[in-house]
Amino acid sequence: MIPFLDLTRQHAALRGDLLAAAARVLDSSRFVLGEEGKALEAALAARHGVRHAVGVASGTDALRLALAALGVGPGDEVLTPAFSFVASATTIVMVGARPVFVDIEPETYALDVAAAERALTPRTRAIVPVHLYGHPAPMDRVQAFARAHRLAVVEDAAQAIGASWAGKPVGAWGDAACLSFYPTKNLGACGDAGMVLTDRDDLAARLSRLRHHGDHGRYQHVEFGYSSRLDEVQAALLAVKVRHLDAWTERRRRIAARYRDLLGGVGLGLPVERLGARHVYHLFSVRHPQRDALQKALANQGVGTAVHYPLPVPGQQVFGGGGERLYPEAWRAAREVLSIPSFPELTDGEVERVAAAVRQACERL
Repeated sequence: MIPFLDLTRQHAALRGDLLAAAARVLDSSRFVLGEEGKALEAALAARHGVRHAVGVASGTDALRLALAALGVGPGDEVLTPAFSFVASATTIVMVGARPVFVDIEPETYALDVAAAERALTPRTRAIVPVHLYGHPAPMDRVQAFARAHRLAVVEDAAQAIGASWAGKPVGAWGDAACLSFYPTKNLGACGDAGMVLTDRDDLAARLSRLRHHGDHGRYQHVEFGYSSRLDEVQAALLAVKVRHLDAWTERRRRIAARYRDLLGGVGLGLPVERLGARHVYHLFSVRHPQRDALQKALANQGVGTAVHYPLPVPGQQVFGGGGERLYPEAWRAAREVLSIPSFPELTDGEVERVAAAVRQACERL
């Protein structure tokens, strides 16, 4: 069996360093808003070329808090892609605003900026582009569109740490950008964790208040906030892992290149890397018109796969379902995408075996 993802391989290689980091926090007995979190915030702000990084409890909280800090609320509308993980839209509802879904570009799964133009109303307050699967959205066009219409930009970079567009890192384009450190991400914690990046001093200050009950000094609560803090154990573990992120990213890119060499001409839609983009391959998602049959055939050959995502966001019950006619590219992607193993610890031999299984399955479909 070749697993879709095996985090035990990563953690076995880093076990000593991870245990030492956890022990350091235990010895300090400082578990919330301490030096480990501050150091990680500083490192990730520097990596992305922004002045501030604010650690929070999850990627979902990062999105919710970023929108709240920007003042998005009841009566506002926020543009977001119809094809993404559901949190890209539910967090808009959490702050009292209304998500307005926009169809996607079929090759990159990014929000279609032309479709966003058509979805504008006088109530539109912000846009949430998603860098899905590790490929950056066309942020120069998104930013120009947002500026023209005075919209706030909140990048959902949960799957794209290390990606860039036009030489500029994702996370450095918008008013705010949101990272997720969910364990399966390219930089994953050993539990939940997230972060908001911003170059704005005012936004960083408000985010720091909102994550800690609106506190502006010990027991001085100046607004209603939340309890959403990056704990010190996760920050210490992430500090170990971030030292390996560049090497892991290069390995993902090499695996993707090898898959492209081995899977050409078999009737699969392969991931693209647009001119000016640096893809970090959080997922290597292929497309096939008989996706379910392909997934079953690969399972029979011992190859683990996953579907990200089998239903577009507006089709989810929580949003009332339906919408295929309005967002045809999102629905087509949901029927066709299939992610195959591409994590950094995958061996060259396993890559070859996965590719051979995919070719064989495609030839038989």
